[in-house]
Amino acid sequence: MLNYNPLHCLPSAEDLPDSDDEPVDNQLQHLIPGLLEAILAWLWTSRIDWFFGVDMGIYYDPELPPIVPDGFLSLGVERVFDENLRLSYVLWEEKVMPIMVLEVVSHRRRGEYTSKKKLYAEMEILYYVVYNPQRRRKAPLEVYRLVNGEYVLQPGNPVWLSEIGLAIGYERGTYQGIIRDWLYWYNQQGVRYPTPEEVAIAAEQRATTAEQRAQRLAQELRRLGIDPDSLS
Repeated sequence: MLNYNPLHCLPSAEDLPDSDDEPVDNQLQHLIPGLLEAILAWLWTSRIDWFFGVDMGIYYDPELPPIVPDGFLSLGVERVFDENLRLSYVLWEEKVMPIMVLEVVSHRRRGEYTSKKKLYAEMEILYYVVYNPQRRRKAPLEVYRLVNGEYVLQPGNPVWLSEIGLAIGYERGTYQGIIRDWLYWYNQQGVRYPTPEEVAIAAEQRATTAEQRAQRLAQELRRLGIDPDSLS
């Protein structure tokens, strides 16, 4: 008999477009998930079991075009396949559904509150995060958790995501020199994790402070008639 495996007939990531070829219509749709990814790369630097996609197609059905969230997080997958990295996220290859998807709303609606939300629920993605920075009377960040097939809005800012081990929320900060509200990761106590930029600045400040202390100590030694170079 013929040994037939239907997975062998499915297209691979190399055979499929890596997005829907629809450009983002707001710079925040790239910057916000990019910042979340950058913080994770610093926070989980020793972990290789996660992947955060930005504007990448998720192929969930070989007969349909991909769904392309602004960002998504998967746990329990290889972070890096090879030096060419992922072209797209193909579910019949990955075999792991993303645990969280993120949509950043712009002036032009793209089904964030309707068709995309319905599809993500049907795909059984646990967390659906919608950030609408244009809202004034309602909270700009909505975090939904899938409960019995329906998304239920979770209260608070930040919101703890127990299965991920992080909270997500928003506050005012600076990223790439831009001062505004950004999305960040937090610990369970609501303490925000720093961005890589903030980590670098803090390290530079510590180095400068240490150098200044060393210079003051050298001056004091010279005042006492001691050559600091002779002590090294």
